[in-house]
Amino acid sequence: MPLSHDHIRTTVETYLARHPHERVQLGGLLDALDRPTDIAGRSTFTGHVTCGAIVVDPLSRVLHVLHVASGKVLAPGGHAEPEDESLAGAALRELHEETGIPPQAVAPWSGYETVPFDIDIHDVDAHPGKGEPGHQHFDLRFLFRLQTATEVPVVLQEEEVAGIEWRPVDRVTSPSLREKLLKLAPEAEPETANASALIYNDRGEYLLHLRDYFPGEIWEPGMWSLLGGGREPQDATLEHTVRRELAEEAGLDLGDLTPFGTEYASDNADATVPIATYAGRWNGDPRDLRLTEGVMLAWFAPDDLHRLRIADTTSDLVRRHAASLPASTAPQSGLALQEEHRASPHGTVLNVIGVHLYLERPDGTVLLGLRHPDSTFAPSTWHVLAGHCEQENAITCLIREAREEAGLYIERQDVELVHVVHHIDKAGDRPRMGLFFRARAWSGEPELLEPDKCTQWRFWDPAALPDDLVPYTRVAIGKIQNGELYSETGWPA
Repeated sequence: MPLSHDHIRTTVETYLARHPHERVQLGGLLDALDRPTDIAGRSTFTGHVTCGAIVVDPLSRVLHVLHVASGKVLAPGGHAEPEDESLAGAALRELHEETGIPPQAVAPWSGYETVPFDIDIHDVDAHPGKGEPGHQHFDLRFLFRLQTATEVPVVLQEEEVAGIEWRPVDRVTSPSLREKLLKLAPEAEPETANASALIYNDRGEYLLHLRDYFPGEIWEPGMWSLLGGGREPQDATLEHTVRRELAEEAGLDLGDLTPFGTEYASDNADATVPIATYAGRWNGDPRDLRLTEGVMLAWFAPDDLHRLRIADTTSDLVRRHAASLPASTAPQSGLALQEEHRASPHGTVLNVIGVHLYLERPDGTVLLGLRHPDSTFAPSTWHVLAGHCEQENAITCLIREAREEAGLYIERQDVELVHVVHHIDKAGDRPRMGLFFRARAWSGEPELLEPDKCTQWRFWDPAALPDDLVPYTRVAIGKIQNGELYSETGWPA
């Protein structure tokens, strides 16, 4: 993910959802995010973002480096670069450049894969020789654990780093960081060097891989399993591992993967092997994929798993994920899917119904929310308040979603339909019918009641909408402004 302004803002707001008491002390960072400057650029001297790597070894010691320029002992870190795909990735790159420790030697601390562990603002002295005035660094610090108990090789970046030191937590130099580390519970997750993909579709089915039957040569021969494999030296993270395996095994590239849990499998020596699992949504036809390993790929509903030759751990993982889905996307059994297909004429494709709140203040500005960076749909992108219809009518759904997501109270008589958009995201996806309702009156101000879904509410001028806006939402707002009731997006011409 590129280091866009909105991506950085979303990351900061997600951090503040965990540490709301720090909002005042991070006011300078929030002010900088409101300015139209490149907050990731090192030449933005009103203040810019830096990224730090907090590395904890198996003895609970924290890595520090002695910086040549400042003479201070600090955690590794530095400026973001244009090639960085994420803030955490920038921290890993700086760790490697300053100490020589490769990214694959560390792993994100569970629960902090995309969220900073600490954010610190500090002043940087002017550097006349480089033409740099005094400015501030907004340091986003990401937490990692060293994956080996043996000493890792160190190659110092001598022009910037004079040495390294592993310090006990009570001697960590940063007070805010030290306080958080002292409260941190030891991570229970074992060292993990394998990753798999838990892929599901809008029908609630799961993509399973039938392995070759080569006993003694591969794990779980002749069984249905998840796609995935072992970490290789070029993989900076386990997410990189699972993405590489998906590409190599099936030519599959998923836009969004979210850490879900750990599966435990047995290797050929009957040793227990932990496998990090990443969940992602995909609605394609597995017959169109280029399978390079195994026999076949197929979709299965959770209720049909008992018919398969499948490991109990894999089956349990699928069922646990299915149970975690909202009721509107909960999987149907194979029998229910068959009944659904029998009840519909041949060729019928069921459409998903989504409700959307068009909330316009008297000054003409419209409410949008910034979606969480880990969202399956449109991460780090602005969108109106929306949700899928469950076993309810559309207006009831709208009223419920407004209350649950933002603390807004709307009466049925104050709701009117102002636009319908029939859309698909890309060819082959399930069609969707988006109903946009205007609330003529409401009570309450938007609140972040579901920070895992939305990290910010903001009213926008319809003539100056954000660049990172869901495309069909942009179309719908324009049509509403023009008084047009219907539109279509994503369909082939």
